[in-house]
Amino acid sequence: MMENVKHHIPDTVLAAYSAGTLEEAFSLIVASHVSICDDCRAALAGYDAVGGAVLDGMESAEVSDDALAATMALIDAIEPPVAKSRKSTSIFPAPLEDYVGGGPDKVRWKRLGGGVKQAILPCSGAATARLLYIPAGVAVPDHSHNGMELTMVLQGAFSDEIDRFSRGDVELGDEDLTHTPVADAGEDCICLAVTDAPLVFKSFLPRLFQPLFKI
Repeated sequence: MMENVKHHIPDTVLAAYSAGTLEEAFSLIVASHVSICDDCRAALAGYDAVGGAVLDGMESAEVSDDALAATMALIDAIEPPVAKSRKSTSIFPAPLEDYVGGGPDKVRWKRLGGGVKQAILPCSGAATARLLYIPAGVAVPDHSHNGMELTMVLQGAFSDEIDRFSRGDVELGDEDLTHTPVADAGEDCICLAVTDAPLVFKSFLPRLFQPLFKI
């Protein structure tokens, strides 16, 4: 799927995805973005090629007789999101659509207030993946970050102090970013957001309800 993507997955995150060291939640957003972004898909192929060359150059080591069977059993038990592309009428990229079991109509949304809704996706590990529904023209409370947050736009667009982000774009949030994302007036905004630490809200009410909403 060809998208006019202007904001991409950071190279360090793409490299970690290629190496298989990302947590499940971050793997999901990378797979989703790569499935609709030609530039990041090409960059990922480059990291995969480098990794393959490194493995080819390593000295062989003795392994136990059951090493292959044990490895295959681990692979069967853990099926991380895979970056793939296919035709779909859903706004969800193929990896996310597979993860949810369909499009937005299959999502079990929970209201946060002001028309904003979220759905936390089941993921292993400490990182959290959630879908966010932000009505057109509505702002998310201003906040900063305790760790890394990747936010991918699936429908509509939002703007903040950094730039405007539309479908396919990914914004990186870290400890240095404080922002107030506002959905464009013309269309409701739906995003996939992944965090490895709780957000830091500036206002009292968001902080009060933060433990309840697990943001």
